[in-house]
Amino acid sequence: MTALAVENISKNFGGVGALANISLDVGRGERRVLLGPNGAGKTTLFHTISGAVMPSAGRITLFGLDITRLRPDRRARLGLARTFQISNLFPRLTVLDSVLLALGGSRGHRLQLIAPPSRYRSEYDKAHQLLEQWGLADTAQRIVRTLSYGEQRQLEIALALAGQPRLLLLDEPTAGLSPAETRRVVSMVQELPRDMTIVMIEHDMDVAFELADRIAVMHQGRLIADGDQAAIRTNKQVTDIYLGAE
Repeated sequence: MTALAVENISKNFGGVGALANISLDVGRGERRVLLGPNGAGKTTLFHTISGAVMPSAGRITLFGLDITRLRPDRRARLGLARTFQISNLFPRLTVLDSVLLALGGSRGHRLQLIAPPSRYRSEYDKAHQLLEQWGLADTAQRIVRTLSYGEQRQLEIALALAGQPRLLLLDEPTAGLSPAETRRVVSMVQELPRDMTIVMIEHDMDVAFELADRIAVMHQGRLIADGDQAAIRTNKQVTDIYLGAE
């Protein structure tokens, strides 16, 4: 069954076409990676799926429900979560408080961080569980801005997972990471339950081929290839884009 269906999505910014007739079907539990050079339109496509940008044309459905014109918060309530190309965190909060806020938001109520922990025992327990699960337990009381870049990327994924999403959009989760940090993020993604659908933008082809069930390749706002790893590896148009046509 289809988790996400993008049907003939186009997006124009004034006279500039950022997306042109993009269609994509992602099955439930699938790991789909979007590849493409800078400016291909990958993040713009994520913006239209998450609701940050309304498409100029086309239709988007999430688990069979038309979400094309829904606000981002409504999409989140339906089980969609995302991370961003540039980490989008609260730099002055502690790691633990950041997770608590994410948990409160996902459950539709406000947390008062100055209240005694006993009032939100289940949230505190879940927050500590998430941090332990993703190797961040030792950072719980640290201020977010003091974390390394790699730790911040891990925290952003943990925050996206706080609401137990059905569809997770990861925008370049390994960008700027060291090989060791990349390995940790790849392991995080591999450990996610298979009933969670993941669509991920990635520049590192080794990471893409390690994680993807299928790969879609974008170039200049268009989808030029979509298939399994073998099909993408042997696609001449993809090779020309990444290695340069002879």
